[in-house]
Amino acid sequence: MRKSIQGICILILTLLIGLAPVLALAANPATETTARLNAAWFDTLDFDDESEKENALRGLIEAPESLVILDDAGKEVWNVADYAFVNELEAVPDTVNPSLFRNTLYNSYAGLFEVCDGIYQVRGYDMANATFIRTDNGWIVFDVLMCREDMAAAKALMEKHFGGLDIRAVLYSHSHIDHYGGIFGLLSQEDAADASLTLEEQLASGKTVILAPEGFLEHAVSENVYAGSAMGRRAQYQYGSLLEIGETGRLAMGIGLGQSVGSTGLLAPSYEIRTDETLIIDGLEIQFQLTPGTEAPAEMNAFFPKYRALWLAENCTGTMHNLYTLRGAQVRDAAAWAAYILAAEQRFGDDTDVVFQSHNWPHWGNREIRTYMEDTAAVYQFIHDQTLHYINLGYTGEEISRMLVLPEKLNSVWYTRQYYGTLSHNIRAVYQKYMGWYDANPVNLNPLTPVDTAKKWVEYLGDTDRVLALARADYEKGEYQWVAQVTKELVYADPANQAARELCADALEQLGYQSESGTWRNAYLTGAMELRQGNLSEFAGKASGGLAVRQAMTTDMILDFIGIATDSAAAKDDDLTINLCITDTGEHFFLKRTSGVLLVYPDAERENADSMLSCTRLQLLGLMMGSEEVMAAVHVDGDSTAPVRLVKYITPFSQTFNIVEP
Repeated sequence: MRKSIQGICILILTLLIGLAPVLALAANPATETTARLNAAWFDTLDFDDESEKENALRGLIEAPESLVILDDAGKEVWNVADYAFVNELEAVPDTVNPSLFRNTLYNSYAGLFEVCDGIYQVRGYDMANATFIRTDNGWIVFDVLMCREDMAAAKALMEKHFGGLDIRAVLYSHSHIDHYGGIFGLLSQEDAADASLTLEEQLASGKTVILAPEGFLEHAVSENVYAGSAMGRRAQYQYGSLLEIGETGRLAMGIGLGQSVGSTGLLAPSYEIRTDETLIIDGLEIQFQLTPGTEAPAEMNAFFPKYRALWLAENCTGTMHNLYTLRGAQVRDAAAWAAYILAAEQRFGDDTDVVFQSHNWPHWGNREIRTYMEDTAAVYQFIHDQTLHYINLGYTGEEISRMLVLPEKLNSVWYTRQYYGTLSHNIRAVYQKYMGWYDANPVNLNPLTPVDTAKKWVEYLGDTDRVLALARADYEKGEYQWVAQVTKELVYADPANQAARELCADALEQLGYQSESGTWRNAYLTGAMELRQGNLSEFAGKASGGLAVRQAMTTDMILDFIGIATDSAAAKDDDLTINLCITDTGEHFFLKRTSGVLLVYPDAERENADSMLSCTRLQLLGLMMGSEEVMAAVHVDGDSTAPVRLVKYITPFSQTFNIVEP
């Protein structure tokens, strides 16, 4: 996709005069319609119920006065201080949904908290929580935040109160980067146990065992590498990384305040939990429950009998979660999600006094815990069952998402409000899981591209000035969704139509102000910003450390990505065959590229291959990344051009493509 002229001009201007990396959005005020709709929320929900606030503050040991975390170069990687305004304003601004405003307040409570005697959480130091659990002689840590700097700050806060931490094990609850990316703020590579040893040998070695659910590495890589560039750009919209924090900008999004932008890493698990097994680590018993296909493809709950405490990973949080996440990801299984929550309640409920998780705050009391788990399970079961109910009556995902509302009891529960996931896009996720993209109307089998569609619409509509006049009239009526839809067509037909861009931006902005979902707010407001100012992707704060994730890739994963990154059209006439020997792992592969498609045969070797390539796993990674030094170092028998040709057609991916314009 081509880059907009506005975006390029902004980039040049920034380089010339040193503007701030994120440009402020010249925001409009809330319209009368938006102000009225937002005010109506006070009559919809029970704002006198502050039980979630009590949970969010319970057990506070220390809260920083003003939390801003910097990297080694002094760059800001995490900022809670700028959210102080939510505590200072006497009334909720008209530009903020009151429910989301309150959720932002609760998520802004940062510091060290006691879950129970022996379990402590550092919350608000990143989007996720870092949890420290006492063993007989040390600690285990459940999840390590997203970036090294934030995890180091969380560790320092713990050490301030408990002295040096002897970390016996690290547990990754699931395969999302905000739960493993900060590992180097806690451990070094040398601290980690040797994965080639048995678990008993690892525990006896004095090194730190790293535990994760089965499939963790596969899914961590597939999300952050295979589709990582596309997800990274789309995440700028989901997390609002281009937006300023404030009453016309970024707020919380249910599971936290946003995405940190420090240095990320990955230490691969030294032991994977493959069954619902029980382990004892330094005298502490942990009963694991695998929950694959719920919030992540690889995820696990855990019960600690000593503490009568149940860890629910990200399967229960302080918000409705995503069955489909806006940045793009595999659709999650709503029915399995509900079933695993109920299985955890049935298995551990009688012996549980507190549930805690990787986002938000714990819940205490056996009766309250059971209600919390049952309500959450019921929400996902409702979305699953009723979407299928209406699918079987012939409705499409878009229609069902406009029809269904949660039952009144579930709709009034604060911890299942739609701050992160929404009923609307979760319904469409269930439709996608069962029915796919096709709605069975043959008109939609092979539609024109968005640009060609827009051009035909403009051709049929005729006078674009008249269309804009009608759209402005509908804007004044508060019909913002329709205004955004019709002006979007004008923008796609002619990106230089500034009047259409501005009106589409105005409509998106009001939709953002009305949104209870923080991610929807971010997406609407980021879209408005880029319509007004052009593609701003160069200015988005990004986490560093992608190389660390790639270095954890297995040989199979590296070969998979070579195939994904290869432009098959460019390679279609360059067939090759290679016998590949990975010298440090003893793996053998036969590779065949035909018609630009790379076919991989594991544990195979063919006599008539063009060449024999011998290298280490990391050298193969270096080849994939275009390292000339590695090219010269690998050993090749036969056709010496094969390694270069294998990676010659790899296309560099970027996170700068357009989203709200062609």
